[in-house]
Formats: sequence, structure tokens, C-alpha cells
Amino acid sequence: MRVSETNWMHVEEYLRHDDRCVVPLGSTEQHAYLSLSVDSILSERVAAEAAAPLGVPVFPVLAYGITPYFTAFPGTLTLRVETYLAVVRDLLDGLAHSGFRRILLCNGHGGNAPAAGLAVEWISHHPDCRVRFHNWWNAPRTAAKAMEIDKVGSHASWSENFPWTRLGNVAAPPGGKPMINHDTLRLLPPTEVRRVLGDGNFGGLYQRPDEDMLAIWQVAVAETRALIEGPWE
Repeated sequence: MRVSETNWMHVEEYLRHDDRCVVPLGSTEQHAYLSLSVDSILSERVAAEAAAPLGVPVFPVLAYGITPYFTAFPGTLTLRVETYLAVVRDLLDGLAHSGFRRILLCNGHGGNAPAAGLAVEWISHHPDCRVRFHNWWNAPRTAAKAMEIDKVGSHASWSENFPWTRLGNVAAPPGGKPMINHDTLRLLPPTEVRRVLGDGNFGGLYQRPDEDMLAIWQVAVAETRALIEGPWE
């Protein structure tokens, strides 16, 4: 259940018999011809679909993350690492104070990786809690399904082009792009990142058939649901 569709009394009643919840983590950053909110849309949706049959609450997505390398693309907003970690820590503290003890952080943005280390540290100070940090898109089964369909894809390519991340009035270009060198890109300042990337796609086809994307999505939802179900020990 989405917390945005409940009130505090619903949550209090839920906590009488369960202590699990999901917090989606996203970002607001360039994704070429796709929505600036791709990472937030996908993390929140996969979390909601995975949790729905279990009746586990899904909190609203944290829609801003760590993405300094894309700041030369208008519309990209980034938080400092220390700011981001402070926000995630405050959220975990608030969840524990409310009574949640098993928390899945469903992450949709690679730049948010420092939060995984924070979760480990946070648990050391809250031994009665469990936190899982889940990169939904590169979890083992989901990543294997994507590789089965197409081995060449990355940021803003077909691999993030779902029916719900497209813009209705924007058509993806035909074909694709050669894959960029990730190691080189990591060394560049934002203006150079934009120059090298052009439209923002890291490489691969811009779009694949919807049946391919839905096949990957079904695996992602099932894999995320399995983590929510547990076991948590």
C-alpha cells in the first residue's frame, strides 16, 4: 500500500501486526529523451507493485539524489553526499521511531550508492532493526534478464525506456549509440560530460519493444517482492 493513500491511523493499525516498509530512492537528472524523473518513477513503481500483494507500506520516493556529473544538463538537481546521507539517516531514524523494524531501501539511481554503507552503519546503532539496500535494476535476476535480451545498454538507453518513463510528445531516435568509456567519463567535469555524451545516452539502442521491457519488469517486481517477504535474518 502506498503511504500517500493512507492516514496515520492506518499505519498505526498496520504496525500492530507487521513492521516492514519500503522507501524508494530516486533522483532528478537527465535521461536523454526520457523523463528527468526516470529513477524516481521506476524505484517507486517497482516498490509499489512488489509490496501491493503483501500489504506492506511504500513511502513516497526520495526524488533527489547524488548526481553531480550531470549538472551541466538543465533540470538535473543534486544533493551533496553529506546532505543525502543526513536525509537518509533522518528517514531511518523516523521509521524506527514509528515502529518499523524491517526496512527495504529500493534504490533506482547508481549515484545513491553511499546510502548502502550508511545503512550498515545505522544498523550497528539499531540492533533491533534490519535494513536492506536494493538496487532493483541490477539485482541478480533482473540484470540477468536484461542481459538475455540485450547486452548493450546503460544510462538513458533502452534499458530505462519503459512505457511509464517516456514523454508523450517526445519520440526516441531510431537506432542507438556506441557505448561510451565509463572510466574516462568518471574523470570529467560536468561540462565535459555533457560534451562527450551529447544527448545524455551512454550507449545502446534508444528503445526496444514493450514486450522486452515488460519481461524485465516482471522479473524485477518478483525479485523485489522476494526481498520484502524475507527471511530478514
